[in-house]
Amino acid sequence: MDRANDLAGTLYRTREAMKNSEIAEVFDELAHLLELRGENAFRVRAYRTAARSIADLSESVADILADPSRDLTRYAGIGATIAEKCKTLVETGLLPQLEELRTSTPAVLLKMTRIPGLGIKKALALQQELNIESLEELRQACLDHRVQKLKGFAAKTEESILAGIDIAEAASLRMRIDQAERLVARLREHLTECDAIDNIEFAGSYRRGKETVGDIDILVISRDADRVMDQLASLPGMVSQTARGETKMSIRVDEQFQVDLRVVGAESFGAALQYFTGSKEHNVAIRGRARKLGLTVNEYGVAKLDQPDKIFAGESEEALYGALGLSWIPPELREGRHEIEWSEAGHSPPPLIELKHIIADLHMHTTATDGSNSIEEMAQAARALGLQYIAITDHSKRVSMARGLDATRLLEQWQAIDAYNARQNDGFRVLTGIECDILEAGPMDLPDEVLAQADWVIGSIHYGQKQSRQQITDRIVGALTNPHVDVIAHPTGRLIGSRPPYEVDMDAVIEAAAEFRKALELNANPMRLDLNEEHLMAAVRAGVPIAINTDAHSTDGLQVMRFGIMQARRALIEQDQVLNTWALERLLQFLERS
Repeated sequence: MDRANDLAGTLYRTREAMKNSEIAEVFDELAHLLELRGENAFRVRAYRTAARSIADLSESVADILADPSRDLTRYAGIGATIAEKCKTLVETGLLPQLEELRTSTPAVLLKMTRIPGLGIKKALALQQELNIESLEELRQACLDHRVQKLKGFAAKTEESILAGIDIAEAASLRMRIDQAERLVARLREHLTECDAIDNIEFAGSYRRGKETVGDIDILVISRDADRVMDQLASLPGMVSQTARGETKMSIRVDEQFQVDLRVVGAESFGAALQYFTGSKEHNVAIRGRARKLGLTVNEYGVAKLDQPDKIFAGESEEALYGALGLSWIPPELREGRHEIEWSEAGHSPPPLIELKHIIADLHMHTTATDGSNSIEEMAQAARALGLQYIAITDHSKRVSMARGLDATRLLEQWQAIDAYNARQNDGFRVLTGIECDILEAGPMDLPDEVLAQADWVIGSIHYGQKQSRQQITDRIVGALTNPHVDVIAHPTGRLIGSRPPYEVDMDAVIEAAAEFRKALELNANPMRLDLNEEHLMAAVRAGVPIAINTDAHSTDGLQVMRFGIMQARRALIEQDQVLNTWALERLLQFLERS
């Protein structure tokens, strides 16, 4: 975790006690910064252990601390020092030690550690020995071949660093959608404390549900712009105010990300919301449409070309689109593809997938491998979310670091699932499943006679991701031809901002999935969101069903489904195209492939 990509640690809570996940993030960041400083490895490990323990707690740290009869140090991984820091975080929303580390740690070190394959020790060596102060300086050092001359570095390492700099630069400029969501929640909470605000909306790429967000646009209706801007200026964690006018203000958060505030009148709020939501391509198309009708459109509303001062249709987005002869277009679709032509034809918005349509989650892990909760706990949490069935899909044995399951342990787990199902009387069902690795040489990690006994088999790649495009494509297509494999998980292997997708021919993968009547996963984890929207569109066009799964490793992990829904909506995906919106009977019929 670093300052470039996790604003949650900077935007402190002042009214609501910090959640366990937020406290865990603080300790993770603390460990990361201490490691960058070359601090004692034991201290670093202690903070990381505490972060995992706190993230896995089933109770709120704040609730435990509030109960005089409870002792936080009785929980594994939480000593007296950690407990005291938790108390500080819950009471104040900040940790002075972390603030000092953020201030004193060179920002370039944080960016360098986001270069794929460049560890902390090598980043430290580069920064200190070459006096690197920016990624551009590191790029030049690679181009000048100064890196390979250092002890412990080689020409191949230098090439790898050079190739990864673009990834690190992009990661330092944009937030993932989940990080943007946390920032938006904090901004909303802080701003709505101001009673001069009548309405507030967030626009830009955040409103369009993009995978990553560069800055945050806020639109406010208010009778007192100065009070609103004063309120924003008091945001805890604000680094600097970069601009302020009569109705506009910009601030920088975490030394990098910009937040733009605009105070507008109610009569133009809808037009401003449409304009600042974008995208640029969509707005160009909107203006082109207006000109054809003898109109002009801007952030204040619509006007005739020969009467530019007579503004109308600015109070709502619906009014603005209607004035142009268009039906309202959902923000997720405003990317300048073909949404204007679709709307011109008088089509209503397509019935895009919604979170309420999801009745199952078919990719999750338990304590049998690298998960934090048991089968029963995952099932209970899924029930609480309104799901009707789930699949338990722990790792196969190839993923040894996660204690992957061999055939014996897997069959024992399936027996436990059968016993669990036998005890239920409300119709909820747990499917027997496995996330089975597709081995580097091609075959599946477990024998067909074992996979044949599963309800649901996921094929995935965790190793050999640097193989050639043809090798990886052949591995995935080969898995799709296996009669026992039902879906391919996170098909391109990317981690947003830290690992690019591996080389794979997705057209060939989609073609094979269609031919053999298999599904492809949209992994809803905001670090993955794999497949991307272009691949999703291609898959749906080919008739391939999509499984939107959380890949949860804890009960809290089940909550990320909403990010997958955002991604699916941007790809124009409807309910029936997502197989975990189907009734269980329909899914089982599909899996029979008769």
